[in-house]
Amino acid sequence: MIMVSACLAGKPVRYNGTPATDTIVEQLIAQKKAISVCPELLGGFVTPREPAEIVGGNGYDVLDGKARVIEYSGTDVTSMYIEGAARALAIANEQDVDLVVLKENSPSCGSNMIYDGTFQGLKQSGAGVTTAMFRRAGIRVISELELEKELAGV
Repeated sequence: MIMVSACLAGKPVRYNGTPATDTIVEQLIAQKKAISVCPELLGGFVTPREPAEIVGGNGYDVLDGKARVIEYSGTDVTSMYIEGAARALAIANEQDVDLVVLKENSPSCGSNMIYDGTFQGLKQSGAGVTTAMFRRAGIRVISELELEKELAGV
């Protein structure tokens, strides 16, 4: 089974209330080969919500207590991101998920790139909180940008 970010499945759950629809993901959902989750909603957030970025590191650093997830207004929402990641991981384990496709750049779901914590639109290499938790649990995570190659077996 494949798990995908709900926003990639066309659900308007991103921080600004929009989807980030990916046609391949939509096909996987329609074919019942994938399930969708939004770790941020699982953590207790609503849509829309303030943008948030990881300050002081990446998702692994957040899990290790060395970095925080902070909203634009300055509110620390680290615990909600960790809770959402843990709930998504529990669902992945229950559903025997072996591949996860998450939305790149997100403080939760980024797998290769995340915003740098300055709220200036700058990105840095790194993983989001959910990606870090999944990878530590031995579950493979890729971004939507890598999905087509993955399915083609390249």
